[in-house]
Amino acid sequence: MATFSKKISLISLLSLTLLMSLAVVGCSGSYPIDEDGLLVTDRAECYVSNFELLGTDHLTVRVEGELPAIDTAACTINIKTKFGTDLKHLYPQFSLVTDAKLEPKITGLTDFSDLERPRQYTVISGNRKVRKTYTIYVEVEHL
Repeated sequence: MATFSKKISLISLLSLTLLMSLAVVGCSGSYPIDEDGLLVTDRAECYVSNFELLGTDHLTVRVEGELPAIDTAACTINIKTKFGTDLKHLYPQFSLVTDAKLEPKITGLTDFSDLERPRQYTVISGNRKVRKTYTIYVEVEHL
């Protein structure tokens, strides 16, 4: 019985070694990894496809029926928020083109209350060669 257990252990060890070898070879493809652990690809596209502002309750603060106006040529986003929105505590949410990333990283609540100095975020392409800075203009609904 001990011999059978040793054979199973040896087979398991060999299988694990083979799997790890395949993983290393398979992951060492032609694309490098950037400082954030993300794949650097050939994609040069660099744009925001959707944007949303959420309140602390994780619900949109956008005026119902009014979508954000995203201008990919001018690199601007205009969004109208509901009257009474706490602009100091919002969660911005971006949808980016495939393989792109955002700077600065969104790590939590963000203050959008200074309407005279709109927030800016930079979209970086998958190949990390194209950078576009988007300015977010927030307007508050008037009653």
